[in-house]
Amino acid sequence: MDDRLYFRQLLSGRDFATDDPIAKQMVNFAYVIGDNATGEAVVVDPAYDTGSILSILDADGMRLTGVLATHYHADHVGGNMMGHSIHGVSDLLEQINVPVHVQAPEAEFVTKVTGIGDDQLVAHASGDVVQVGDIDIELIHTPGHTPGSQCFLVDDHLISGDTLFLDGCGRTDLPGGDPAELYRSLTERLAKVPDQATLFPGHLYSPEPSKGMGATRQENVVYRPSSLEQFLMMFGH
Repeated sequence: MDDRLYFRQLLSGRDFATDDPIAKQMVNFAYVIGDNATGEAVVVDPAYDTGSILSILDADGMRLTGVLATHYHADHVGGNMMGHSIHGVSDLLEQINVPVHVQAPEAEFVTKVTGIGDDQLVAHASGDVVQVGDIDIELIHTPGHTPGSQCFLVDDHLISGDTLFLDGCGRTDLPGGDPAELYRSLTERLAKVPDQATLFPGHLYSPEPSKGMGATRQENVVYRPSSLEQFLMMFGH
């Protein structure tokens, strides 16, 4: 698997969208995952500069076959944010027609924010697997930050979007946020992710871009509460 897995973490404002001040400010990560043997790849959360992401894939000899969206916020899939129009999935689909994989509860929000049609989405349930070449990517529904937030597990790489950061977790005070669901996502739905896996978050909010799940569970303050009640006292706002 290690020889076949193609995996790159791309930082907005540095690796792509280098001239975009909003991309530099938001420090979003996009990810490309693929099969080196077949040359197929998918992109996670393409925003700001989809042309550059496609150019990166092309330079690596990879071709795009799909999009994975962690959640519907504009800094991850494009749309309007703080009065600014963010390029994203809709712009990508104008360049190449590929399916966009979302959790079913997020579909209506993705279509509203991006303007793409339902026919361009594939709505999933937790535990579904998206194949890219011979690489399996498991989709884990992790509501809390948004109703249909999802994480992706591939060969001990966990892409967590805004569900879990190296330090802290996603906010729950935006539309669709639910702190109780986020607690269950962190403690129950992500429990299947082994300690030896590496966490790859949706933003560069820490000095390091990734961290072991075992260390995250030991050091991240969101794992200190021992009950839902304690979690809500600390993070339920």
